[in-house]
Amino acid sequence: MIRGKNILLGISGGIACYKDLELCSRLIKKGANLKIIMTKSAIEFVRPLAFETMGKCEVYEDMWQGHHKEVYHIELSKWADVFLIAPATASTIGKMANAIADNFLIASYLACSKDVIIAPSMNTQMLNNPATQKNIETLISYGVKVINPESGILACNTIGDGRMEEPSNIVEYLEYYFTTKDLSGKKIIVSAGPTIEPIDYVRYITNHSSGKMGYNIAREAKKRGADVVLVSGPVNPFEIKGITKINVKTNIEMKEAIEKHFASADGLIMAAAPVDYKCKEVSDKKIKKSGESLHLEFIENLDILKYFSSKKNNQTVIGFAAETDDLIANANKKLTSKNADYIIANDLKREGAGFNTDTNIASIISKDSVKNLELMTKAELANEILNLIR
Repeated sequence: MIRGKNILLGISGGIACYKDLELCSRLIKKGANLKIIMTKSAIEFVRPLAFETMGKCEVYEDMWQGHHKEVYHIELSKWADVFLIAPATASTIGKMANAIADNFLIASYLACSKDVIIAPSMNTQMLNNPATQKNIETLISYGVKVINPESGILACNTIGDGRMEEPSNIVEYLEYYFTTKDLSGKKIIVSAGPTIEPIDYVRYITNHSSGKMGYNIAREAKKRGADVVLVSGPVNPFEIKGITKINVKTNIEMKEAIEKHFASADGLIMAAAPVDYKCKEVSDKKIKKSGESLHLEFIENLDILKYFSSKKNNQTVIGFAAETDDLIANANKKLTSKNADYIIANDLKREGAGFNTDTNIASIISKDSVKNLELMTKAELANEILNLIR
């Protein structure tokens, strides 16, 4: 991951410089080591002191300043694990493509033997200018990686392409970049969130599942190189780029979405919390209050985990057991009755576990063993679960 990695951040002169303050903060919180190079134009937007404070690091701006014991534009490139240039303006991109080393940033780029990543930022017309597009294509042909800009409102009060990607997504890109791709070639289906089952035209039953566990599994699987299909109930705790996402509501919709991909999958991780019961009869109108008690008859719903466990061939099928009592005993019963390969069991009553938290305390149950895990983030637990995929 990012922790302990040396990131050389190049900042060129665009209004998107202000986003780099948040970017530095996020990278430091992730445990990265930073050094920063600013162009003279960048300093006109944000002072170096701000980046020294947020990045807790040295900021370099002038190759000619002071008596150097080292050739800094060479040594910084050696130090870096990756060279990130954000924002990368049209001018900086042009200079990179044509080896015009008239500032510290470009000289460092030309001396760098590590991977270089750019996050372009500029006016739409400047971005789409044939010269800029040719320069970007040239850099790609040299092996430079590009974090494509977003579309939105620009500083020039127009709407279009050219907004530098948000810091959270740049950090996510770096997380993906640094993660070992040990699941490359694997196809993994992940279900997440609750399902809902209608009562009448406006009402339904559901549960408290936030989808955070399933989404973390999908995101970590993507980082590790898997082809990910996320089948999500009506929640969206965060966006995940580069995966196939299918939105569903009911159990039958979730089952049908999974079935389209199951035969070609290596694993199914049922982190979703499908509703166990549904109304025997659903009203096609809103049920009006009558002043009397309302009696509804519920029947057992489709058991998605059991259905796919009965159809598995070489797939690893993993289910979840969220319990309030007799955690291990109930999880073992579920493992046997569902014919799953593993059950991830968690006690909803334990602090730091359960619905809508960013942490969990789980036990991994198989036919042969019980592995009790300590309190960890859901991202950390996601990787423990992904390690089970054959």
